Order: sequence, then C-alpha cells, then structure tokens
Amino acid sequence: VEAGDLVQRGDVIGLVGSVEWSQVGAALGRLSWTAIPLLIALLFVRQGFNAVPLSRFVAGLGWWRSVQNDVTANLIGTVAPPPGDVVIRVSMFRSWGINPVDGMAGVTLNSLTFYVIRFAVPSLGLVLLVGEELAAGRVWLAIGSLAVSAIIVVALILVSRGDRLAFLVGRTAGRVAARFREEADPDKWAEAVLDFRARMSTRLTRGLPTSLLALAAMVVADGFILLTALRTIGVPAEALPLVWVLGAFLIAYPLTAMPLAGLGILDAALIVVYVEVAGAALESEIIAAFIVWRVITLGGPLVLGLISLSWWRWRTRSDRAVAATTGEPAPPPAAGEDR
Repeated sequence: VEAGDLVQRGDVIGLVGSVEWSQVGAALGRLSWTAIPLLIALLFVRQGFNAVPLSRFVAGLGWWRSVQNDVTANLIGTVAPPPGDVVIRVSMFRSWGINPVDGMAGVTLNSLTFYVIRFAVPSLGLVLLVGEELAAGRVWLAIGSLAVSAIIVVALILVSRGDRLAFLVGRTAGRVAARFREEADPDKWAEAVLDFRARMSTRLTRGLPTSLLALAAMVVADGFILLTALRTIGVPAEALPLVWVLGAFLIAYPLTAMPLAGLGILDAALIVVYVEVAGAALESEIIAAFIVWRVITLGGPLVLGLISLSWWRWRTRSDRAVAATTGEPAPPPAAGEDR
C-alpha cells in the first residue's frame, strides 16, 4: 500500500522518518486526564451506532442486547480461533429466546451493510477535501470504492424484491466464487440466498436505511476519537484542520478491512498525510495521538466485551438457578459450560 497516494508526494519513510520514541512518550505525557472521559464517551457513542443494524435486523433483540452481542463476539473473535465468535453469538441468541438461524442471518446482513459503508465513506472524504491537492489515483480509488458499495446495495435490494431475483443473485455470486474456489456450488449459493431472503426480506427493507445512517455515524465517531486524541495531545487546528483529519481518515477507511482494523497499514498511511500537512515538527504528537486512538478503539471494545461476557454468563446462571427453584424452563447453557 502506497500511503503517499493520499497526497501528491512523499512516502512513509521519507515523511515520517526515524521515530524518536522518547519524544512520542513525552507527547503522550501531555494527554490530559480530563480528555480520557471524553474519549471513552466517544467510544460509547461509536459502539452504540455500531449496534443499531443488528437490532434492526433481528426481531426481538433490541439495541442493548445488540451492543452486548457485538462487543462479546468481537472479544471472542480476537482472542479465540474461528468460529468462536459465531458460537458465542448463537449461545447468546438462544439464551434470549431468539432463533439462532434468524440471529445469524441478521449478523450476515449487518456485515454486508458495514461493507456498504466501508466502501462508501471515501467519497465523503473527497467531498470534505474538495479544493485540496490529492493524487488522482486516490480519487479514482474512492470512486471505485463507491461503485463497490453501490453494487452491494443493489444486490441487497434485488434479493429483497422476490425469489426469482434472489435466485439469480445467488447463482451469479456462486458462479463468480467458483472461479476462485472449485468447491463453490452455484446452486447451493442460490438456495442459501433464497433461504436468506425468506428470513430477512421484510426486515431488510425496513432496516436498511436506518442501519446505513447509523454505520456512517459510527465511522464519523471513530474519526472524532482520532481528532480528539490529536487535539488533546497538542496538534492544533491551525496546523492540521478538521477537514484534513476527517477527510483523509474517510478516504483511507477501506484499509480497515485488513486484520485488526488495518493496524499499522492504515496508521502509516494517515501519519504520512498528517505529517505532510502539519509539518515534521508535530510528527511525535501525531504518532502519539494514533497510539491513543488505537488503545481506545481496539482495546476499549475488548474491555467492554469482557464486561459484557461476564455479565451475560452471570445472568444466564442466575436465570437457570431461578428456573430450577420455580420449575420453569431453564435457558440454554452458556458457551463453554457443561450441557
């Protein structure tokens, strides 16, 4: 990935240079303790928006349980091999009386809508940076990303319109997949899409607009966490304006498709741009701000996931204990417990 594509010139080594970690540490020391509650509050806002689609796509789930399901699955998916995140999601759905098949169909739809936004937001970044000097390659990449986003939206709409279109979309996708994987069966793909449509068509039509808006707000909230980290560590608006912080962040956002949300790759791309705009004198502050941003946005959800997992397991055990004394049906055992 050539991070310099975001600007007309420069590369990672040339612009960022050798990092003076002692200066980065000094910059981290300038982070005000009063800024930490604000950063955590922005993280809660981010996670709240992130949970909206699942609550719209899974009947009976609700927003709060959607938050729990998301952060817990994120924790398990990070620390355990696949399909650990699927197992915990299914166990949580069962404990709440939700059909796991319907729940996982909602999870699939949630993932698809996130990919729509992931590839759509670079165009918003271009709008923010109208009049600024950007590499033509990056502009065309943003336009191409928007095209990918539009294709996913059109496919979702076609699937929701009827069995014939759903079968066509599934079979076409299966044929494309068969070019890369011999075991892909277009007929099975078509049947899977038909089953998916039968379960999700109504909720897709009703929930898609709200879900897209919520996920777009989630991405913007993510950018504001980075902006807050930059400002509180000492990168002034005069050196690095808001339009550059958010604009470059949105253009580079598809890099979050890499493992750990593009850790290292996305950071390098944006550091190059920010140092180019703000000047090399603020390099240490910019790197320090990225460390804070990553701790909040990667570490914070893991902490929330641990709290959520512990709370859910405790409530499940408590509900089973109550059911044992009253003779009512007990909820299914939590993941990892003896059945």
